[in-house]
Amino acid sequence: MRVVVDGVEGGTIAPDDRGLAYGDGVFETMRAHAGSIPWWPAHWQRLRDGAGRLRIALPPESALRQQVVELLDGGHGVVKLLVTRGAGGRGYAPSAGSASTCVLSTHPVPGVDPDGLVLRWCDTRLSEQPALAGIKHCNRLEQVLARLEWSAPGFDAHGASEGLMLSTGGDVVCATSANLFVLAEGQWTTPPVDRCGVAGVCRQWALQRLHARVERMGPEQVDSADAVFLCNAVRGILPVARLGTRTWSPHPRIDAARRALALDHPAFALIPEPP
Repeated sequence: MRVVVDGVEGGTIAPDDRGLAYGDGVFETMRAHAGSIPWWPAHWQRLRDGAGRLRIALPPESALRQQVVELLDGGHGVVKLLVTRGAGGRGYAPSAGSASTCVLSTHPVPGVDPDGLVLRWCDTRLSEQPALAGIKHCNRLEQVLARLEWSAPGFDAHGASEGLMLSTGGDVVCATSANLFVLAEGQWTTPPVDRCGVAGVCRQWALQRLHARVERMGPEQVDSADAVFLCNAVRGILPVARLGTRTWSPHPRIDAARRALALDHPAFALIPEPP
């Protein structure tokens, strides 16, 4: 892993940085290909939207993009871009005129289960807070708690590799680190993220490319779906094979979605099957 802090490779973060103290920041996790970020415009737009809502100043886009190119050095992988409000004194009120902190880091691409994901329902629920809904802010403790359920003493995850999360109001929202799409009667649908959850970059691609609709749904709509997939900007489209006792066979509509993604993002190009 390589790390650049405010343009300095191997730089350090101040102990009183508000990102450390309060999760006061936003971040993007981006898939790189051949030294660039194919979906950079979408990631930058979401970063701008989140930073604008939190009133955090961003560094110039051109300078950040150049740092990403230099950090990748023509390679592949995952780039995380994190921007906090910067250093500040104790207390919730930000210091006037403080400069934001920008951290860039590179990471390997995570593996993908070729047989499809096994899901479970998480006990931890997402709080409904419209002021933060949709943006990728740095406070992800609900997702941390949900993921910790797998390692709780005496807990049997039944082979689950991801978990679906409900809101405190009982609606299906997303997985711990991906958005959810279900197919019913030929129509792809994904839950809204206007009360909680993250408006994923791959989710936005799927909404447009697959002509999907946004609609509130309960657990029963997931269980009765003809096909289910998760998606995010790092792992692409991830078919779901099982949720509890419900199972799904490989579906041609998911195969078609993955082929469409491969055309639009080179990092997700499908590996040809051997003859």
